Amino acid sequence: MASKTVLNISSLALLHVFGFLAFEANARTLEDVSMKERHEQWMTQYGKVYTDSYEKELRSNIFKENVQRIEAFNNAGNKPYKLGINQFADLTNEEFKARNRFKGHMCSNSTRTPTFKYEDVSSVPASLDWRQKGAVTPIKDQGQCGCCWAFSAVAATEGITKLSTGKLISLSEQELVDCDTKGVDQGCEGGLMDDAFKFIMQNKGLNTESKYPYKGVDATCNANAEAKDAASIKGFEDVPANSESALLKAVANQPISVAIDASGSEFQFYSSGVFTGSCGTELDHGVTAVGYGSDGGTKYWLVKNSWGEQWGEQGYIRMQRDVAAEEGLCGIAMQASYPTA
Repeated sequence: MASKTVLNISSLALLHVFGFLAFEANARTLEDVSMKERHEQWMTQYGKVYTDSYEKELRSNIFKENVQRIEAFNNAGNKPYKLGINQFADLTNEEFKARNRFKGHMCSNSTRTPTFKYEDVSSVPASLDWRQKGAVTPIKDQGQCGCCWAFSAVAATEGITKLSTGKLISLSEQELVDCDTKGVDQGCEGGLMDDAFKFIMQNKGLNTESKYPYKGVDATCNANAEAKDAASIKGFEDVPANSESALLKAVANQPISVAIDASGSEFQFYSSGVFTGSCGTELDHGVTAVGYGSDGGTKYWLVKNSWGEQWGEQGYIRMQRDVAAEEGLCGIAMQASYPTA
């Protein structure tokens, strides 16, 4: 009788184990189905189409890994910023990094300008947002083309044009992509903001976005459109390198082109808050500093990106300011520059 009781208990235990394993397997299956549904919804939201079922399965798995990482980060709740599922959610970090084409390695200290017009600025406002002063055009999207350098230079040029003429004009990045190809700048293959400023000077200006619209690919220079200029600059200057205090003086006076290391996965999926994430100084992306301020005691730079409004805070990121490293967070103070009117 005792042996039969032991047998029944063992059988019950095995049933519980098998039941638990079946539940676990079913939960995992439901999770996979749920994740696949989320991927389908994401594809619809961002208009993603894959070439075949193999690529779709590959992207679905990458999407799942990214979503799990994003949710784990947000659930930890130990950082002043959040991550989000954006248009880069089906890319590995290596694929994401390959999109950034700023040619920071081709810029040396020997080629930087010796003058800095804001050197003697002694006081600046506690906070500033050039959007509120009408000196920043709406967020743009560079798409698959690696021409962040053109968007950064154009945003800075749009800013100084507004400050010097009173008119905010959306200028053409595509003109730089197509026509500024005789030096370092090579369209979707990358470039430098300083070289873009040189082209704008030599070309005696840039046309408007509407008359030379963005295509997001390397195309032939439209000579007729290139000859029509809506805004021009007289020169450009570099902000003294590795000095956030010098950068502050500059941003207090106009929108400034800056280069950053945007290669990290947390930068890839940044959604909101003041970004304090770890990042290097291998400058690979050109953006525009359009203000600064503080939030909850954390000082930040207000940075305009060119990845559309669905990334970050409607296309912007607030990056921690006044960090211990002299080059600034993600190297933001290393290669800043601006056009002069």
